[in-house]
Amino acid sequence: MAENTLQAPAVSQEVAGLRTSPVAHLAEQMASASVSGERGVSLREIPFLAQVGVRARPGTPSAAALEAALGTTLPRRSGEVTGPAGRQVLWISPDEFLLVADPDSVDVAAAAAALGTGEQALPGSVMDLSANRTTLELSGPSARAVLEKGCHHDLHPSVFAVGTAVSTQLGPVPILLWKTDETTFRLMPRASFADYTVHWLLDALGEFAAPEVP
Repeated sequence: MAENTLQAPAVSQEVAGLRTSPVAHLAEQMASASVSGERGVSLREIPFLAQVGVRARPGTPSAAALEAALGTTLPRRSGEVTGPAGRQVLWISPDEFLLVADPDSVDVAAAAAALGTGEQALPGSVMDLSANRTTLELSGPSARAVLEKGCHHDLHPSVFAVGTAVSTQLGPVPILLWKTDETTFRLMPRASFADYTVHWLLDALGEFAAPEVP
C-alpha cells in the first residue's frame, strides 16, 4: 500500500528568509569567474527550487492520479523531461521521477492525497526532496567543454539533446545533469557535494578566461 508523504507545516516568511543554500558563500566567486566572449562560460546557483520525488509506474491508475495532481505528465523513457517551464519532471528510473518546479509552487500534501489512504490507497509515493539537492547552472559557448573535462556521460548533441536529463557523475560526484538549451546545463548534486562541485567547476572553467592559443 502507498505511504503518502505529507507536506511539512507552512514556514513563516521570517523563518523562510533565514534559509541558506549550500553554496551561498561561493556566490561572489562564481560571479567573478564568469568569462565573456566567444569562449564565454558562467556559473551560478539557482537555490531553493521545489524538488519532489515521485514513485509510480507510468500508465497505471497511480500515475494518472499523480499526473492530475501535479499538473504534468510523467516521462516514459530514460532521459526524458516532461512538463511546462517551471514545473518539469525528470526521469530517474522506470518508476521513479523528480519534479523540479518554481520555489514553493508545489503542494506535496495534495499530491500525496491523490493516492488515497488506507486499504484503498494506490501504490506509489510522493516526497519533498527540496533540501536534498541544489541546482547549479553552467552556461555559455564553453559550457560543454568545461563539463567534458570530467563528466562521465557523452555530451555530444547527437547523444545528449536539449531537454534531456540523466543521472551521471562529474569527477567523483554523482549528479543529475539536465541540458536546458544548446549552451546551458543544470547540474544537481547532493547538498553535501555542492561545495566540492562548485570548486571543481571553477577550476575547470578558469582556462577559458585566457586567450585561446592558436
